[in-house]
Amino acid sequence: MRTIDDAERRARLGRRHHLASSARDVDTAADAIVGLHSSDPVTVFLAARARVRGFAVEDLEGALYERRSLVRMWGMRRTLFVTPRSTAAVMDAACAKASVAPERRRLLAAMTANGDADPERRLDALRRRVYEALAARGEASAVELTADVPELRTKLTYGAGTRSETQVGLSTRVLFLLALEARILRARPLGSWISGQYRWAPLAAWLGEDLPMLDAPTARAELLRRWLRAFGPGTSTDVTWWSGWTRAESRAALGEVGAVEVALEDGGAGWVLPDDVRPVRAPSEPWIALLPGLDPTVMGWKERGWFLGPHAELLFDRNGNAGPTVWVDGRVVGGWAVVAPGEVGIRLLEDPGRDAREAIEREATRLSAWLGATRVTPRFRTPLERQLTG
Repeated sequence: MRTIDDAERRARLGRRHHLASSARDVDTAADAIVGLHSSDPVTVFLAARARVRGFAVEDLEGALYERRSLVRMWGMRRTLFVTPRSTAAVMDAACAKASVAPERRRLLAAMTANGDADPERRLDALRRRVYEALAARGEASAVELTADVPELRTKLTYGAGTRSETQVGLSTRVLFLLALEARILRARPLGSWISGQYRWAPLAAWLGEDLPMLDAPTARAELLRRWLRAFGPGTSTDVTWWSGWTRAESRAALGEVGAVEVALEDGGAGWVLPDDVRPVRAPSEPWIALLPGLDPTVMGWKERGWFLGPHAELLFDRNGNAGPTVWVDGRVVGGWAVVAPGEVGIRLLEDPGRDAREAIEREATRLSAWLGATRVTPRFRTPLERQLTG
């Protein structure tokens, strides 16, 4: 059995994630790693900037809102991703569609607890009216849709009687359900590129067509093929965690793509595509990167010791969300934060050597200049990021 040690895994990461060398454009960068995390709107732009030389905010906005070659949709683990149109239908059928029925059941239960005597009929009527109102407007915010469909103002209680009890607007849950169904999607933000509030649009109108219909097993195999091309070798645990599939679904997809088992340096077993067994050389030049919180590289595996080392406690929050990280040749060596407008602060957790330290400082200066007066704060804050910002 072929062994792929940690050094080669880091070489693969650097080459394939466009961290050791720049991608041609944002579409290429997103395609290379399946998609860019979008739960935090800042992540998408900073992840693209880390991979595309000379990147400007307008480059990604053009791909998302003008050419529409990239699409913001729900995908793996009920997480938002910005992904190429060629991946959108695969991601939808492989991951998002499985969340529709459970989300509908939760919403119906909340409506029943709120006193609704016939929640199914009411929910279907609401979905139809919201979609019709959105189609009539072309694009609309949740506030505008609530003006068209006043029932959306209803507040629902989740977790009644528990410590986690919370109230959620019916508009939020109905729009989420329609998005999971791939009937609508997030269009332009209401504010600047760092805004997390979006206008909505019918998916078919936005893209000029509905997504192709794919059966789930075929879509899971294709999505896994794309993930292994970018992230392999990965363990069975990595596959199940990253995708959100059951173990049985993961095993079936591994079998469908003919995944080949390889030995890893820590003694575990990983998987690669059958045509990806040959050794991959390290990049010819050293590289460094400042990656944002929730960057798809950091969040691409569940078992991260081979690149993260002992730094998880400081660089991840309690729910497993990654904060901003500093990378040297495929290893995480520290974290960073915007400590003041136009100023990126760095904290190294290990010494990468003088040349790497100087390169990190230069990149921090470039990132500071790129951000200018824009102050960005990760949506999921980590201990190190909080320490840096005081």
